[in-house]
This record gives sequence, C-alpha cells and structure tokens, in this order.
Amino acid sequence: MLGVAKNANADEIKKAYRKAAIKYHPDKNPGDKEAEEKFKEAAEAYDVLSNPDKRARYDQFGHAGMNGAAGGGAGGFGGFGGGFSMEDIFSQFGDIFGGHFGGGFRSSGGGGRRVNRGSDIRVRVKLTLAEIAAGVTKKLKITKTVACDKCGGTGARDSNSYATCATCNGTGYVTRVENTFFGRMQSQGVCPTCGGTGKVISAPCDKCKGEGTQRGSEVVEIAIPAGVGEGMVLTVAGKGNAPRHGGVNGDLQVVIEEEAHPELVRDGNDLIHNLNIPVTTAILGGTVEVPTVDGRAKIKIAPGTHAGKVLRLGGKGLPDVNGYGRGDILVVVDLTIPSKLNTEERRLVEELSRQPGFQKAESVRNQNIFERMKSFFR
Repeated sequence: MLGVAKNANADEIKKAYRKAAIKYHPDKNPGDKEAEEKFKEAAEAYDVLSNPDKRARYDQFGHAGMNGAAGGGAGGFGGFGGGFSMEDIFSQFGDIFGGHFGGGFRSSGGGGRRVNRGSDIRVRVKLTLAEIAAGVTKKLKITKTVACDKCGGTGARDSNSYATCATCNGTGYVTRVENTFFGRMQSQGVCPTCGGTGKVISAPCDKCKGEGTQRGSEVVEIAIPAGVGEGMVLTVAGKGNAPRHGGVNGDLQVVIEEEAHPELVRDGNDLIHNLNIPVTTAILGGTVEVPTVDGRAKIKIAPGTHAGKVLRLGGKGLPDVNGYGRGDILVVVDLTIPSKLNTEERRLVEELSRQPGFQKAESVRNQNIFERMKSFFR
C-alpha cells in the first residue's frame, strides 16, 4: 500500500505514509469513496509498519497476522482493525502532520459524535510447549477500572444532573479555520470541553466523584489457538478499562510467553532435541527414547551413525498458527565418550583399535550442527 521495501526504515515509512495521506485525503477528494478507502488503508499500513511488534507479526504471517484470521475464540491478533473511524485516524496520526490532521476532525461525509474509549490493558501469559501444541483456554483475573455501579458510568448524580456545554452550545463540535497543505480550510473538531457529548455534568455522582469509574476486577476467559509463539499478542475486545463518563471499554491485550522446555528447543514450528548416545549404540545401532511435546517416542539408531546426524520425526512438532500443517522434531545425534577407563576397558578399546574396521576413520565433513541440519533438507 505504501510502496516501500520490506527493509524500509521508520523515516521512509513515515514519508511514504505522509505522501499517500495527502494524495487520498477526503478533503482533497470530496465524495470519492475509493480515495477514502485508500486513505484508511494507508493509515492501517502505517499503523502496522510503525509498530515493531505488529511489523514482526506481519513479516511472519502476512495480513492474516493482523486480524482475527490468525486467532481463535476470544480474539485474533490485533492489527489496525476495521473499526476505526476517520476521526480515529486523524486523532491517532495527527503528530505526523504537525496537527493539521489532528484534533478529532470528522470526515467530509460527516459522522456521529465522538465516543469515549477506555484504555487498553496488557498482560503476559506463560505457556508450555504442550499448551502451545494443543491450544488452551486460560482464565485471567484482571484488575481494572469498571463503570461506577451507582451512576452506571455516566459520572452524574442522575439524569437531571446535566447542563448544556457552553463551549459548543450543545452541538458537540467546534468550528475552526486552519492553514493546511491544501490551503485555508474550515473544519469541525470535537469539543474539548464536553468531548463531543454536547453536555457537561452539573451535579457529579457522590460515589465516583464524577469520574464514572471505580476500581474493580473481572475474570476473562480467552481461547488461545494452537501454534502461537513468543511475543504474539491476542486481543480481547472490550475487556480493557472502562472510560470516564461512559462509552466503550478498551481492549485486553494478551502477550504470549513460552516456558523453556528441558529437552526441546523451538525453531519456528520445528522442535530440536540434542540426543546423546553411547559410542557402542552409534556403532551397533539400537532403539532409544526421545521427548515429544506430549510424552516420549522410540526411534531406531542405525548401525554406524555419526555424531551430528539429524533424524526427523515428521509431524511431531508444533502446528502452524494459521493452520498450514505441522512442524517436525529434529533429533541431532551426539556421542557420549567416556573420559576415564579402567584397565580392562582400556585393554578392550586398544584391542578394537587394532581391528581393520577401526583403522581408518570415515570422512565426515567439518560442519557444525546447524550446517549439518541445513544439508539434511537439501
């Protein structure tokens, strides 16, 4: 949308967004719905690319990582989202244009009064590999601001405890004239006194002192889909803080953390296990046990197995968060060499060393473990 390279820096992204916003701004394209949609798309693109966490998810999962398609149950991975109005865009990105687009402007096509929105809450949830593999439902007790139970969140003593806002005369908006990129323009902004409601509280609630909120808590149940990863964020709409004087609650953002597994290391959807076997097993072959996310599995070691050999357990890794298959468990073989031998053991080893099969070591490329793993897939 912005026409920037994948490795574009913050300044390049901001410059591209500024150019697109000017080109598709509703005031420059009155009545042009296509231009208005492109204006919103540009804002969404900038919101994603200017946020390191969202940009990382977009790089990994594409557009699916920015909406509910990647999530499940209570919420998906929140991007800019489709619920932002033109006012939200102007308000959120006003700093980029030095205030010309800020201040709660309405779009050219009009719009309703501004709705108060509570702040978001961010919590962290630790998951085991088993929970990540299967998906899990978590119950979280969230301490937050909730609507006052006496006034219902309005902040007023009763329905008669309001007066018309003197700043906007009850309209909810104030008119102002500014010099913008497009010349001298008259525009409407949300009234700073009443916040767009057109009225002010004359007699505040005696419990919340006119705030409309109080401290409280709520138990939130969230379904976490299988395959999530470290740093991913699941958004539960409407479970954040309640706003002052009524409106809509903010969101609950759940940040995923992975608990370290004692024997498995995650690499994308694959899991890596370093398997130590005795030299005798490497020479003669045998059957050994390796860990999986939900237990253990037996695998066969072929006679003559070298250190660094990678064995694959297909489909035993983690599921893709978007449902595109499942990873593998990659078992990297390592040999346990005894550091001390008794007299009899040394005699036997020396006798073996004189046998023809032990006279010359087979040629093995000088590679580290990761290089060997790469060659495994070639």
